[in-house]
Amino acid sequence: MTELRRRMIQDLQLHGYAERTQHCYVSAVKNLADFFHRPPDQLGEEELRQYFLHLINVKQAARSTVTQSLSGIKFFYETTLNRPFPVLGLVRPSKRVKLPVVLAREEVHLLLGMIRHPVAKMVLTLIYTCGLRLSEGCLARVEDIDSARMLLWVRNSKGGKDRSVPLPEQTLCRLRTYWSTLRPPGPWLFTTSPAGAPISKSLPQKAFREAVRQSSINKKASVHTLRHSYATHLLEQGVDI
Repeated sequence: MTELRRRMIQDLQLHGYAERTQHCYVSAVKNLADFFHRPPDQLGEEELRQYFLHLINVKQAARSTVTQSLSGIKFFYETTLNRPFPVLGLVRPSKRVKLPVVLAREEVHLLLGMIRHPVAKMVLTLIYTCGLRLSEGCLARVEDIDSARMLLWVRNSKGGKDRSVPLPEQTLCRLRTYWSTLRPPGPWLFTTSPAGAPISKSLPQKAFREAVRQSSINKKASVHTLRHSYATHLLEQGVDI
């Protein structure tokens, strides 16, 4: 690891950025350096201008990609190197309003019913019925279930925040059956490891992707689609936003 990269990672840690964000920002600077085959501290404003024009006009990168690149590169130059460049204030990725994919209730039930792996099936059921992100479902703990108040606590979520979400009674019953059948070791609800480590995100992702492939549903659905579908179905039931 170069001294520049180490310094940038330390700066990101001091600013309280999540580990995933740190990785994305460092990768953005690495991609810039690879594009010019030169260390990033040897690049100037004209190279930055050329790079972002290349991303926008030649690669036609998605808005999220340009935004992420801009954030990482801007942090590196303005914070780590203390070298602000006016061109970084000019980059404004064009906005696109894109509606998320939403599954009908029948489609959700069909897909979940096609999944045979018991751990993947249960974590995907929890993600849908509680409106969780994939990582939140995979990292759910036994102690996060508040059966007396019918709540599920989500710890250290996006932005380092905790929150509680309603836990449907039917989901609680399924969790109890799942627990009594598999008896996963350790504090995590979902594990396939004898040591009790939480499952990786790839297990439910692969199971859901395979279910979509085998079904007759012609939608580009992912695990995150379950979260969008949860919110949409609640609104359709008249639940206050």
